[in-house]
Order: sequence, then C-alpha cells, then structure tokens
Amino acid sequence: MRRFFTSTARRRCSTKNIAWWDHVLPAPKDPIVGVTEAFHADSSPNKINLGVGAYRDDEGRPVVLQCVREAEARIAGSRFLESNSAAVSSKMVEESVKLVYGQDSDVVNEGRFAGVQALSGTGACRLFAEFQRRFHPESRIYLPDPTWSNHHNIWRDAQVPAKNYHYYHPDSKGLNFSALIDDIKNAPDGSFFLLHPCAQNPTGVDPTEDQWKEISYQCKVKNHFPFFDMAYQGFASGDLEKDARAIRIFLEDEHLIGCAQSFAKNMVLYGHRVGCLSILCNDSKQGAAVRSQLQQIASAMYGSPPVHGVLLVSTILSNPDMKSLWIEEVKMMLYRIQKMRTTLQESLENLDSPLNWENITKQVGLFFFSGLTPNQVAQLAREFHIYMTRDGRISMSGVTTGNVNYLANAIHEVTRSSKEETKILCNIGA
Repeated sequence: MRRFFTSTARRRCSTKNIAWWDHVLPAPKDPIVGVTEAFHADSSPNKINLGVGAYRDDEGRPVVLQCVREAEARIAGSRFLESNSAAVSSKMVEESVKLVYGQDSDVVNEGRFAGVQALSGTGACRLFAEFQRRFHPESRIYLPDPTWSNHHNIWRDAQVPAKNYHYYHPDSKGLNFSALIDDIKNAPDGSFFLLHPCAQNPTGVDPTEDQWKEISYQCKVKNHFPFFDMAYQGFASGDLEKDARAIRIFLEDEHLIGCAQSFAKNMVLYGHRVGCLSILCNDSKQGAAVRSQLQQIASAMYGSPPVHGVLLVSTILSNPDMKSLWIEEVKMMLYRIQKMRTTLQESLENLDSPLNWENITKQVGLFFFSGLTPNQVAQLAREFHIYMTRDGRISMSGVTTGNVNYLANAIHEVTRSSKEETKILCNIGA
C-alpha cells in the first residue's frame, strides 16, 4: 500500500535540516592573502604592499613582458584542438627541463626523466608530495627553516610527515651551514630534502658553490632524495645557467633528483599557473613508468591543465629570438630589484640607523628578510600603512623610486623606537 505525504508533512520535512557544516570553522588566513586583504582595505594614499612576491615595475604596476606580448601575437587566432594540447604540453616540458638540467644534458638527451606540466610551482610540489606518499609512504620530507609557508601545507595535505632542518641564522643573518650539514647527517637514510636552488624564499640567502658541493656530498652519503623547488630562476644572479648551478652540482654527483619549476615569477605569468615537475630516473623505461603515475595523479586532481599559458611558455622557450629577449628582460627586472636594494640600504644608513643593513644587498632574489619582529611589522601597518608578512619578509618588487625613502624612514622609526624601549627596560632592570 502506497503512502502519500500531506502538504503539511512535506513542509515539516523540508524545514528539518541536518547540521552538516556546523562543526566547520574558518580556516586560518594564508599569510600572503591576509596581507593583501589588509592592504586593499586601507584607504591611505601612502599605503605600500610588500607582501606579494610577483614582479612590479617602478610605478608599482603589474608587468607584461615584451616576449610574452610577441608570443601572444604569434598564437593569436590559432585554434588548438584537444588532440594537440598534449603536444603543446610536451614541448613546454622538454624546453623547461633544459633550463634546469642543461641544453645538452645527458638526462635530457637520453630521456632519463619523467616530466609533466603542472599548475605552477605549487601544483608541481603538490604532485610530487602525492607521488612521494604513494611510493615512499614511510618517508618524511625535510623542509628548511624557514621556507615558503605553503610547503608545510602541501606536504601536510598529502599526509607526508615533515620536519624542519636548520637553514637561516638570525644572528648572522646568513646561512647556518654547520647546523644544516648536521641535520643532513642525522636524518634517517633515504630521507627527502626540499632545497631552494637559488633566491631562497623567504631569506634570500643561498649557499656558496663550495657549500652546495658539500650538501650534495652529504646527501649522497646518506642516500637522501633531493627535491628542488625552483621558483626564481634568473632572479638570484640574472643568469639562468648560474642560478641552476646547484642542480648541476647534484647532477655531477649522479643524484636522482626532482624539481618543481614555475614561470609565474620569471615570465610574470602569475595568473596563468604554468609550471613543470620533473623527476630524474635511471633510464627512459623507468622515466615512462614514473611519468604515467604522475599523469594519473594529475588526472585525479584536476584533469588537464589550461593550454594558453603553457603555449606562451613553449613558444618563448622554443624560439631563439624570443628566448634571448626573455633572458634580457629577466636581467632588467633583476637590475631594478638590485637598484632598490641599494637605495633602501643607503637611505637607512643616511638616517644614521643604529642597525647594520648590509644584508639588504647581500641577500638575493625578490625578497629581503628584514629581521623585523612581528610587533614592528604590526606597527608599520598601523602607523605607516606598510604591509608585509609577520616574519618581516619584504617583497622588493613593491619598493619603488617613489616610496623607498618613505619606507626607509618608517623602518628607521620602528626599529629606533624598539631599540630605545629595550634600553629603558634594561636600565629599569638594573
């Protein structure tokens, strides 16, 4: 016998909702997103955003490189069918790995690598983290202290346990090399180590070539797997080959390594999410097997990545004239950053700052790891409308000819007042 609900009963059922999401709390804000939101909410005409690590010109505006404009013109009106998007992706991967491992590298020429297109550097790291979890579930990842904050999120969500290794020394404002080597030696054999090959984020402190050789040697002794996150090739020295030197050292020592690449920064293609993940293998057969696993992981995560950005990158990298233009534009971007570093340091020194600011020009890349405390960072935002991450990381692309003196004066004020407060407290204690 069939039962029919009355309209009253149906209304009563429809108003009875299960509390599916009542237990869900707001997630902590991403450090960079939080800085950007605070900046946009500020109505001050003097506000400065020093949080986002994307290149800006000397007017603080986003940039479209000339090589990108030319690539856009070349592909304008072209129609790419589903059938050849894979070929476009394959070409981009082929050209990308040459940037990392060398134009004439044996691993490239012999196909001893697995390479896939990824959603920028973040996507490349996430793919590798999932690959690590699947095929080395007992392993952990060692991350430099400090590192890009999202590294922790990526490996956590892949359910790979993470541990920090020593990297930056806050007193010397340089590399804590001896402690770093001790951590490599003391880690269980066969651990995974994430390394920044150049322009380390957030510190801007890179090992010397001799230090890289020692790091490579110790990793080889312990049979560790080195995974490089290369987001800033070209932004350390202006020379793409020189910025890949750390990876080449590991190649010379016959490591099998992994590398995440991003073109968000050095081609200023932040919104296009173009990246590459490559993993070196013993031979081409092993490379094909690893590639198939990476493709399966990517398929489950997001299907296939967009084709437009990767077409821009592959067009630039495969055309000698466009590639040469890109290399020159990378040098020009770095020149502006270096000029702002020098100007900021000189401005602070001209204010008779009691602190040593030599690390501004000693560090490399897009970021200046200032050593400002969370309280000083908060004071800069509150009193001077200057926004940066709580750890005091300054994106130098946000520093311009028009605001550098204002920034220097603000930093001088908050560091001077903090120093005076410390003196008063010491005198009271005495």
